[in-house]
Amino acid sequence: MTPEIAIAGRKIGQNHAPYIIAELSANHNGKLETALKIVAAAAKAGADAVKLQTYRPDTITLDSDADEFKIKGGLWDGRTLYELYEEAHMPWEWHKPLFEHARKVGIPIFSSPFDNTAVDLLEDLNAPAYKIASFEAVDLPLIRYVAGTGKPMIISTGMADAEEIQEAIAAARDGGCNELAILHCVSGYPAPAEDYNLRIIPDMIERFGLVTGLSDHTLDNTTAIASVVLGASIIEKHFTLDRKGGGPDDSFSLEPADLAALCRDSKTAWNALGKVDYGRKSSEQGNVKFRRSLYFVKDMQAGDEITADCVRSVRPGFGLAPKHLDSIIGKRIQRAVSANTPVTKDVLA
Repeated sequence: MTPEIAIAGRKIGQNHAPYIIAELSANHNGKLETALKIVAAAAKAGADAVKLQTYRPDTITLDSDADEFKIKGGLWDGRTLYELYEEAHMPWEWHKPLFEHARKVGIPIFSSPFDNTAVDLLEDLNAPAYKIASFEAVDLPLIRYVAGTGKPMIISTGMADAEEIQEAIAAARDGGCNELAILHCVSGYPAPAEDYNLRIIPDMIERFGLVTGLSDHTLDNTTAIASVVLGASIIEKHFTLDRKGGGPDDSFSLEPADLAALCRDSKTAWNALGKVDYGRKSSEQGNVKFRRSLYFVKDMQAGDEITADCVRSVRPGFGLAPKHLDSIIGKRIQRAVSANTPVTKDVLA
């Protein structure tokens, strides 16, 4: 049986169109007004949900400038973790107006909690689901706590090996989670498409038996759309109003037109998968008559023998199929025929 989950009444699984999550992340750039606009833009683009991140710098790291707390390389080179998360975090007092605004514009909203207090906040707001971020996939106590809410949970698996993924799944199940999905993810920001190894998606579906999707950090939609063909039921992409906005995540996020294209094109890819069907398709019906068939190319009289130079395989398809050519050579015809008329059974003696 194909696994399914449901978030806010929307069924998710391989029998349904891909579920598109617009990740707001740090793209608010310190302004609630911007965050509200991103939620509305995601709804307008056709996304199925908006996702936040719920933490404070002190709930995710320590305020230390020791070497191990410093980022080396990449977009955030030289910054301490505390500095980055101080800038990037979503103030907790913004959550209620964001949830209210999402309801107003008609899009579900949920979040990635990074500690138990974040879960408690989100429960007070009646979040319909939870996402465990890749870096927290090894935090089994957090996963169990989230599972205790009884809400659907999505676990991102970036950097986790098969054993760690299985441990995270077991923790979710042990905590009481009945609706669980996992996302293949590469935790690079941005990540090159060649790092994604999308062939792992069918393996994950078979190995873990869960709804499986993709958390995509590439710069365009190609990887995400390709993942649908391999069985991805969820696609998560960072979303911003302006890729040049200067925020921590803006540069590798989709803009509104790109998100709208992802929503459209991923559904097209899913629809194109269809089912195993060797029958004639509806769009082909009118073209059947243009297939090849056998036609007389000479005038012939009743009793004449059909020779190889009397008939040809040509378009259109109103005569016998070309596969009958050898069997009719040497036969005689029972009535006169004109050139450029189809070879049919009723003219054969």
